[in-house]
Amino acid sequence: MTDPKVYLLDGGTLVIDESDVHWHINAGNPVRFPVYSVLIEHPDALILFDTGFDLDHVNKVLPFELPEQTEEQTIPAQLAKCGFTPDDVDIVVNSHFHFDHVGGNKHLTKATTLVHKEELRHAKVPEPFERLGYSDLSFDHEGVKYTPISGDYEIVPGVWLFETPGHTIGHYSLLVELEYERNMLFCGDAAYTRTTLEKEWIAGFHLDPTKSVEAIRRLNYLARTKNADVYPSHELEPYLTWKLAPAFYGGGEGQA
Repeated sequence: MTDPKVYLLDGGTLVIDESDVHWHINAGNPVRFPVYSVLIEHPDALILFDTGFDLDHVNKVLPFELPEQTEEQTIPAQLAKCGFTPDDVDIVVNSHFHFDHVGGNKHLTKATTLVHKEELRHAKVPEPFERLGYSDLSFDHEGVKYTPISGDYEIVPGVWLFETPGHTIGHYSLLVELEYERNMLFCGDAAYTRTTLEKEWIAGFHLDPTKSVEAIRRLNYLARTKNADVYPSHELEPYLTWKLAPAFYGGGEGQA
């Protein structure tokens, strides 16, 4: 059997204060962080996890995040680097519906969107402090096909969503199991950095700080028990060492 191919799609960068990367620590220090998506070419489906930010939306609504995104870093262009078009994507999953994870959903009109039941409700009727996070509702485009889910969920064999709430109410992290390479655990915004995982430092943006810490502990447990490499969301240094599309992880084939 051949492993699925896992592509990391470069979606540009944003800036936030370090006190929002690690709650209440080192305020006044701007941090530029990568925004990326995960494309899984699996025998049963082409799956896209997170779709980055929309440059026009961020420039209009959140210009203080100093977005940098070239045309090559849009979802259609990144998919093209891997030999696909937006219409080829079967399933789109967003770790959550904050603006920097949904900006490319509007291009994926043929895909089914897997969504946590509570996440969709909060995105459409946010608490006052969630309104900027949920400011881009383009994911709710005309004709969108939702499959509401909750709990841990296997999308296709070996591709798992694990509930890691706290940052948002319906946050999911993604595990891709590979037979011939180490498994890959994508934290979404449940873990911004490696320091987050080591010291249990949560981000400044969260719905529930207690559940945020529980999510970090769960990610550490999953990494240990599933023999997985961990991919945080808001740290530029490790990102610069990762293989980006059109290069890929997995795709290996063992002996029968």
